[in-house]
Amino acid sequence: MTQRCVLAILIVATALLVPSPAAPQATTVFAGIPGIKISEGGVERVPENLSRERAVNVSCVISRIGDRYYWASRENKEMTRVASGAFITFFAVDGAGYVRIVAPGMKQAVSLMGDTETTFDYVEHALIGLKSVTYYGVTR
Repeated sequence: MTQRCVLAILIVATALLVPSPAAPQATTVFAGIPGIKISEGGVERVPENLSRERAVNVSCVISRIGDRYYWASRENKEMTRVASGAFITFFAVDGAGYVRIVAPGMKQAVSLMGDTETTFDYVEHALIGLKSVTYYGVTR
């Protein structure tokens, strides 16, 4: 075996022994539990108060991996984050819906807007065909 071949084997073996950087971990940036569900389909609108047990099963979770955001509770759909005033809105890049949350530290200010902002911390709007489901809830 030539010195060059031995050197190549040593380089490859060393590279295999050196740990590679870990893949970025998912970080939860928002988690909420809804209190109200409103289903709409153009010909009907059905509001529904959710029990705690039911609400936990339809909770809203948004995660960040690196510089990207994902709607973890909706098949990990990729989202775009837009901050504006007292709100942060995450839009699904495929048009499937959005989540708007009260920015941290802004609850008192937005509560002056009305009962909805006083009662809830977020709204989640999901599109299913031409129908939609909207949840209003509080931060977990």
